[in-house]
Amino acid sequence: MNIGFIGAGQMAQALAAGIAEKSKTAENSTAVEFWISDPSSNARDSFRQRVGEFAVVHVVNTNADVIPNSQIVFLAVKPQFVSVALENVLATTRILPKTILVSIVAGMTIDKLSRLSGCKRIVRVMPNTPCLIGSGTSGVVASPEVNDQELDEVLQLLKSVGTVNQVSEAQIDAVTGLSGSGPAYVFTFIEALCDGGVLNGLPRDIASALALETVLGAAELVRQTGEPTALLRDRVTSPGGTTIAGLKALEAKGFRDAVISAVTAATERSRELGS
Repeated sequence: MNIGFIGAGQMAQALAAGIAEKSKTAENSTAVEFWISDPSSNARDSFRQRVGEFAVVHVVNTNADVIPNSQIVFLAVKPQFVSVALENVLATTRILPKTILVSIVAGMTIDKLSRLSGCKRIVRVMPNTPCLIGSGTSGVVASPEVNDQELDEVLQLLKSVGTVNQVSEAQIDAVTGLSGSGPAYVFTFIEALCDGGVLNGLPRDIASALALETVLGAAELVRQTGEPTALLRDRVTSPGGTTIAGLKALEAKGFRDAVISAVTAATERSRELGS
């Protein structure tokens, strides 16, 4: 399979490395080759170094050159660069109507991507940065022109770097606000837990280790038990104990409302980027 990348930054590299590594180790796998373009020589060299261990990487001169060499093309650029990135691919996509364009651009609608690229088969994806270590999660929606087999091919590629959830396009901005931006909220929470430990007398290294393992352990407990988070929380919360005192302080400071507001603000910003 030939896969293209317009944009060869960190997320593109993570996706390509995951796809290539899984293809190389899977039974009955087919060889994968990548065709990439990026104005940054550093990004191109980094992509080739990271992904070249598992698959052949071809660097081409223009974004339009990626299209005829690839069955599936990932668009992996920042929202403000989409118009420039796609301005010279229209003629190519018109003569290659079966190209599947997979966009990981925040906020960019399928309709706008179609108008800019000339491509009708579009899959819009919102991954998150844990994809860099194969532990990401993505929201996915496809245009009606993408058939079930084609969509399944894209989903299998995305599963190389984490889990996948199919949503409607009306929901994809909320995916951006929750899981796309969510790692930053979790990083901030881990940092705040650590600072709280330091404030109360713990050395920084111990506080950092405790905060990280607490978040990892709590998330894994939810995953493995499948039980509602409210029930798991209640099991930790003894009457008149330390945990209820801490929860009371969180509620007094508007913790829950702040998190909901963060997801909402990021969702609204995603909608703005696509307008």
